[in-house]
Amino acid sequence: MRKKSLFLGIGILIINGCSSIDKKNSAPVHQENKTEHYVSKVWKSDQGDGIFINPILHADYSDPDVIRVGNDFYMTASSFNCAPGLPILHSNDLVNWTIINYAINKLVPEKVFDVPQHSKGVWAPVIRYHNNEFYIYWGDPDFGVYMVKTKNPAGVWEAPVLVLEGKGIIDPCPLWDGENTYLIHGWAGSRAGINSMLTINKMNQEGTKVIDEGKHVFDGHDKHHTVEGPKLYKKEGYYYIFAPAGGVATGWQLVLRSKNIYGPYEEKIVLEQGSTAINGPHQGAWVTTPNGDSWFLHFQDKGVYGRVLHLQPLNWVNDWPLMGKDLDGNGIGEPIFSLKKPIVDKQYPIQTPQESDDFNDGKMGIQWQWYGNPSVKWSAQISGTDYLRLFCMSKKELPNLWDAPNLLLQKLPAENFTTTTKVKLNIEWETTGKTAGLLMMGQSYAYAGISFEEGSFWVKQVVCNDATNGSKEKVVEKKKLPKNEVFLRMEVKSPDATCYFSYSEDGNKFEPIGESFKAQKDLWISAKMGIFSVSEATARMGSYADFDWFKVSK
Repeated sequence: MRKKSLFLGIGILIINGCSSIDKKNSAPVHQENKTEHYVSKVWKSDQGDGIFINPILHADYSDPDVIRVGNDFYMTASSFNCAPGLPILHSNDLVNWTIINYAINKLVPEKVFDVPQHSKGVWAPVIRYHNNEFYIYWGDPDFGVYMVKTKNPAGVWEAPVLVLEGKGIIDPCPLWDGENTYLIHGWAGSRAGINSMLTINKMNQEGTKVIDEGKHVFDGHDKHHTVEGPKLYKKEGYYYIFAPAGGVATGWQLVLRSKNIYGPYEEKIVLEQGSTAINGPHQGAWVTTPNGDSWFLHFQDKGVYGRVLHLQPLNWVNDWPLMGKDLDGNGIGEPIFSLKKPIVDKQYPIQTPQESDDFNDGKMGIQWQWYGNPSVKWSAQISGTDYLRLFCMSKKELPNLWDAPNLLLQKLPAENFTTTTKVKLNIEWETTGKTAGLLMMGQSYAYAGISFEEGSFWVKQVVCNDATNGSKEKVVEKKKLPKNEVFLRMEVKSPDATCYFSYSEDGNKFEPIGESFKAQKDLWISAKMGIFSVSEATARMGSYADFDWFKVSK
């Protein structure tokens, strides 16, 4: 296999530390290294002429939160059952983003998340900077509110601390306010038995423990059902709560304000779909640029593609935020598709979250996540190699891949794209029942793969409908291969992420295989694409698949 160009691995970070100090707020300032910037071939927001288009990220970064520290912006988002969890993204202009780290390597409790816990895990995090440290709080709907912190967002984060134990306590956000420290949160009705309520607790000064029973400060049942995801801010004497309401795909952005943190709160809808095509514009973060301009970053639910991210200008009118533009004169903002970039005094390179991967040094890039807590047993990751070796781990008694934790996956990067990989299946003991392939994963899934069966290598296309309920895989078509190496390709087309699979023996001429497949989202997350290597439960142990590269193109 050929030697390939340098690519970011999980251990190779964009930020090399925070070594200089912003004199105004003693904040660490981002130091760039010389690694080339990754630019997607299928979606970029920065148009190269000072204009950006929405979405700024056409990928499933749901429930985003953003802060600015000095001249650097940092973002995190929900990661649910995928690991590593809590992605950390960096930007200098709110438009061009790159993945630099994850705050947690394994979800806790570890034994629980060693098996994929679909729709559970890391919900709606918030990132904050306090006393020269970065904090992230998130709610696990089954265990309570956790917190991790660090002095360097690109370095190692401390172990999670359980700040508030309980079921259904979600969407936390802290506020350090003089001698007091507060935590606001929402409720998940599926666990707590109540929802559409916002509650504020006091914490200790360190932000590591809730110290009171809490007090409800807002009831959304009358006009703002499913109010959740609160972000707590303080500005010019007012306490502000930014809280989405009305449901993930259909709602609006609500803002509450009061001179007293416990209320009573005035309310105002500040962002709605209106006449635009941007449904459910809500849940996100208010952030300011170094020159004092305000912006709001929020998601839009696009079904199988996940919750993609939009950026809107925010203007303060009579001490209320107005997001986007009031297109119909009703005093409520609506999302804008295109606008001048926030940072105009300096041109930053166009860059996007990483997608393609050369697997240099035998490692996967930082964009990849496993379906459950990772194990060192799943891949070799040996320095000096130029391929990723995935071992054929046993499916045990699983009927399909739905509960297999060793799937290596990443987010869909656009509505239309093509992904191609080269894989070599290495068989030990000539054992039947080994498969490796290129996968579109969701509640139903499909893949093209290479397998060893009955003494021969085969390329096949497989579909598993209703995988969530234990359905078995169906081999749609398979063809015999002359050797143990194959190129696999998947074309994805809008509007419903229909997948078309093909294969090649030489990397030039691709032949279609199987049938088209409409991708389906997972539970609370988008469909995800990736690679895998598995063994049937009855097969003898051993064998592995070497993936030479993974390319995303038009």
